[in-house]
Amino acid sequence: MYATSYHRASSVEDAVKTKATHDEGKYLSGGMTLIATMKQRLAAPSDLIDLRHIPALRGIKVEGRKVTIGAATPHADVAASRELKAVCPALCQLAGHIGDPHVRHMGTIGGSIANNDPAADYPAGLLGLGATIVTDRRSLVADEFFIGLFETALEEGEMVTAVTFDAPEKAGYAKFNNPASRFAMTGVFVAKTAGGVRVAVTGAGSDGVFRQAGMEQALAGNWSADAIANVAVDASKLMSDLHANAEYRANLVKVMAKRAVVSAC
Repeated sequence: MYATSYHRASSVEDAVKTKATHDEGKYLSGGMTLIATMKQRLAAPSDLIDLRHIPALRGIKVEGRKVTIGAATPHADVAASRELKAVCPALCQLAGHIGDPHVRHMGTIGGSIANNDPAADYPAGLLGLGATIVTDRRSLVADEFFIGLFETALEEGEMVTAVTFDAPEKAGYAKFNNPASRFAMTGVFVAKTAGGVRVAVTGAGSDGVFRQAGMEQALAGNWSADAIANVAVDASKLMSDLHANAEYRANLVKVMAKRAVVSAC
């Protein structure tokens, strides 16, 4: 690991000010990806601005059907939240199956979506819920936030501060995970919201998380696993790697979508 300087921010304003004076600095949330890449000398930020100790960035608030989750909230807190489970148990279930206990207690929702790993779980959850990502500068709907592999709409120095969404009528998540990393080889989040049905897929797309329009249309007319049976999944837009080829992942998308619908019911 290359030498770096550590800063513990006490507020969002403090973090932004510190970042502005260190052009090669990086925000540090859970550090599940950043620290690992630094150890491999694939990343060498001059400074790390730790966001984990900013009270305004932590916690879960449920007001009626409106849910707000602070960006520095660990996965374990999301998984264990009784308030969130009462209105959106699918997101609790998703968070409870991220990595291992260490990852769940250190990793954060803001860090996960800012990194936008193509096999991460939260991008599918937030895209499926039609969530809004709040930063220190603006608000972005999930459809505009996730752009591609490890790429988001965040600008240089912009910080995720929270995510918000309206609790869905129904939602479910199912993933086929890599047994070693527990990343999703394919994961599907389905949700029936006030704005319609949304189906988001992670771990399979060659360009990262995406929505499956065919399944959305099918479930809008018939909310059941059977409705997905005849939906075609285009393998040409899916990734192939040493774990599974595109055709295998295309089948997994259908299987996981069916399981997610069953889970939602």
